[in-house]
Amino acid sequence: MRNISDIIEKYLKSILHESPEGTIEIQRNELADQFSCVPSQINYVISTRFTLEKGYLVESKRGGGGYVRIRRIQLPGPTSLHTHLHETIGDEIGQSAAEGLIYRLEEARFLTPREAALMRSAVSREVLAIKLPFRDQIRARMMKAMLISLLS
Repeated sequence: MRNISDIIEKYLKSILHESPEGTIEIQRNELADQFSCVPSQINYVISTRFTLEKGYLVESKRGGGGYVRIRRIQLPGPTSLHTHLHETIGDEIGQSAAEGLIYRLEEARFLTPREAALMRSAVSREVLAIKLPFRDQIRARMMKAMLISLLS
């Protein structure tokens, strides 16, 4: 049985996928009523599952006519993907940002589920058991090396 957060995420992604502009605007309270949950549950799903690292831009306005706007950010085409990834990763990258990028590449089908799982394992803080900032620097180098190999 899936939990309510998974169900809300799946629903939001499905209506986002159907949107011709790649943007949706929702009312927190209306969505909470629809799923019989509290508005903070909606906030939780949006803040943890629709992050910039995962390829989403979220804007919100609180108050009477408040809304949440979620926009899917498209990855560049294959020709400029290497440049985009090099700039996104930079000289160091944290675990959550790395996992978000891996998720995004898997979702866009640049990586297979198996490749994504291997990458997530390799860049985890448990495997890279060294102190910061060296851990984030090594993670960035590993990410770049793996992605160059996989996407070339």
